[in-house]
Amino acid sequence: MTNRRFLPLIAALIAGTAATAQQGQPGAHFIENWDMDENGQVSLAEAQEKRGDIFRMFDSDENGLLNSTEYDLFDETRRADMAENAGGHKKGQMRGVEKAMMRDFNDVNGDGQVSHDEFVGRAADWFAMMDKNGDGVVTTDDFGRKGE
Repeated sequence: MTNRRFLPLIAALIAGTAATAQQGQPGAHFIENWDMDENGQVSLAEAQEKRGDIFRMFDSDENGLLNSTEYDLFDETRRADMAENAGGHKKGQMRGVEKAMMRDFNDVNGDGQVSHDEFVGRAADWFAMMDKNGDGVVTTDDFGRKGE
């Protein structure tokens, strides 16, 4: 199982709905962590790749499935990251984005486990929730301005 001392590192890697207070811009933390080519925006391909990376981090037995224990650790890590970094977001906006990381959303076949294909396969639906202005990329504009 994943060693708990790695939780801060894992949280930084999965941060999908957070914003750093220092930057003052909702979504800045997300862009910082998900923008793999550092061009200030996240593409669907980047989101798919990152979700694959996250899946592999939490698939501690490397069997291609996140079982209940592994997904519980994923949930715990996301909650810790949200508590640490979620400043500046509107609660309604957060709910839709957060829903897309939940077990029920990703367990497409309802078997109680989430496969790699299910988790990465839901990236397009999750990405569409994130891309509020529908321009095909996710930027800080999709998160609104601080205090909005």
